[in-house]
Amino acid sequence: MKKAKLKSILSIAEDLGIHRQYLELYGDHKAKISLDLLSKIRNKRRGRYIVVTGITPTPLGEGKTVTTIGLAMALNKGAKRAAACIREPSIGPFFGVKGGGVGGGASEVLPADDINLHLTGDIHAVGASHNLCAAYLDNHLFRGNRLNVNTDKIFWKRVIDVNDRALRSVRIGLGGGENGFERDTGFDITAASEIMAIMALTDSIPDLRKRLSRIVVALANDGRIVTAGDLKVDGAMAALLADAIKPNLVQTSEGTACFIHTGPFANITHGNSSILADYMALGLADFVVTESGFGADCGLEKFADIKCRHSGLRPDAAVLVCSIRALKMHSGAFKAIAGKPLDKELTREDVDAVEQGFVNLEKQIENVRLFGIPCVVAINKFSTDTAREIETVRIKALEAGAMDCVVSDVYKCGSRGAAKLAESVKDACGAKSKFKPLYPLDMDIKEKIETIARKVYGAKDVHFEPMAAENIAIYKKLGFGKLPICMAKTHLSLSHDPNLKGRPEGFTLPVRDVKPSIGAGFLYALCGKTLTMPALPSHPAGENIDIDSKGRMKYVY
Repeated sequence: MKKAKLKSILSIAEDLGIHRQYLELYGDHKAKISLDLLSKIRNKRRGRYIVVTGITPTPLGEGKTVTTIGLAMALNKGAKRAAACIREPSIGPFFGVKGGGVGGGASEVLPADDINLHLTGDIHAVGASHNLCAAYLDNHLFRGNRLNVNTDKIFWKRVIDVNDRALRSVRIGLGGGENGFERDTGFDITAASEIMAIMALTDSIPDLRKRLSRIVVALANDGRIVTAGDLKVDGAMAALLADAIKPNLVQTSEGTACFIHTGPFANITHGNSSILADYMALGLADFVVTESGFGADCGLEKFADIKCRHSGLRPDAAVLVCSIRALKMHSGAFKAIAGKPLDKELTREDVDAVEQGFVNLEKQIENVRLFGIPCVVAINKFSTDTAREIETVRIKALEAGAMDCVVSDVYKCGSRGAAKLAESVKDACGAKSKFKPLYPLDMDIKEKIETIARKVYGAKDVHFEPMAAENIAIYKKLGFGKLPICMAKTHLSLSHDPNLKGRPEGFTLPVRDVKPSIGAGFLYALCGKTLTMPALPSHPAGENIDIDSKGRMKYVY
C-alpha cells in the first residue's frame, strides 16, 4: 500500500512511549532501539501476548502476516496501545517464489521496499558473522589443525541470503597448498544460520557473547566438541552483531508501531521474531501481536517449546488463520502453484470440498489446544468466499474447540476488517490460559522427537536413519540431551511429505539427521527431504523487479 502517508518514526516511537534517547535513526521512517530501553521498562506491567499461527499453508500463503498487522491495528484503537512483532523478510524468497514479508493491501508494514530488501542490514550482519567463523575454521585446518578437528564431523557450513541450489554441496580448497584444505561442504540460506536463531533467542549482549562462544562447529578426532570460542573468533563475531542485536522499529499502514527483528524460517529453524523485540513491546503496549511462521505444527510448536522456554513469556491467546481456498485445497481435489493462475474451480462455491479439507484446520486447532492456549480462528476473506462456506467453517471450528471463529477482511479494510476479530481476541485473553510446553526437557532426545511427531503431526511412528541415531548418541554423551528439539520438515504438510494434504494418518516420519545448535540452545532434526538452501523457480519473482530513474524499486509485469 505505497500510497499510505508515512509518519515520522519519531512520532511512532512517541506514541508508544519511547523517548528519543533510545532511538538510532535510519532515515525518517526506520530506527533501531537501544537495549538500554529494557532497564527502563523492566518493572512495568506487561501487555497481553497474542501469537498468530495458521493451518498448513498452500504455496499461495494464507495471510498470517496481513492478519497479524491488521489485528495489531484494530487493537490499537481507543485508549489502548498495541504493537506488532514480526520477522525480517529474507532476500532469497523475495526474489524467488514467496515474495515479500510485509503483509499487503490495507494491512502492510512500511516502508515496504526497504524492509523487503535490506532494512538496517541485520541479515547481512548475521551472514558476515557466520562466514567469518567458517573462514577461521578453514584457516585453522590450513595452519596445522591444532584442535585436531575431525574433518568428517564438521557441522559449520557457509551461508548466503540468496536461493542458490548450486551451492547446496560444494568442494572448497581445490588444488590444496595455498588454496587451503580441500574438503566437501555447502551453503545454507542465512535465515537458517544458527546465529540467526541465537539473535532471535538472546536476551542481552552478554548472553549473545556467551552463546556465540558455545557454537559447536565440529567434533575433534577424540570426540571433544570444537567451538567458535576454541577458534577465538567469537569476539569478532559479536562485534559484527553489535548493531544487529537491536530491534528495528517501523510502522503499519495506519501508523501502528511494528517491531521487526530477526528472520529464522519456521520449516528449518524455530521461525519466530526476537525475544528482545517482544520484551520491549510487552513493556510498552497493552497488546502485542506476534507471528510464528507457517502452520501451528511448525512455528507455534517451536514458539511454545523453544521461544517461550528461553523468554519465560506465556501467551494469552492464539489466532489461527485459515482461508476458504486453502481448506478446499486440503480436500485433495485442487492444486495451486505459486506464480501460476489460480484454478477457477477454487473460486466457485464448494461446501463439500471445504468440509473435506476442514480436517487440517481441525488438527491445527487441536495443536493450539495441546499447549493450553485459548484459540480464535480467523478466516482470511477473499472476494470469492460465500456465506455458506464461511458458516460451515465457523460451525465446525467451534465444534473442534475454538473459542470463536470470525471473518478477517484486513487486506481490503485494514483495522476495520479486524474489529470483530479484535473483540474475540480480547475475550480470549480474558480466559484463563493454561499454557504449557509439549514435553519436559529431561525427556530422552528420541522420545522428544517421537512426542512431537505423534502428538503434533499425527505420525504413527518415527524412523531414525543411521546418521541420526549415531549423532543422537554423541549428543547424549556430550551432555546435550536436555535441550529442546527444533524439527526441520516441510511446511506444506502436517507430515514430512509435501504431497500429503489434509490430515495424514498412519505415516512414519523419517529423521535423516540430528544436528547441534548449542549456541541457540536446541538440537535440530532433519526430517524427510527438507533442505536448508531453497532453490529458484522457473520464473523467479526477481524477473519482475527493476528500479526507476530515481533508484526506487518498481514491479514490471
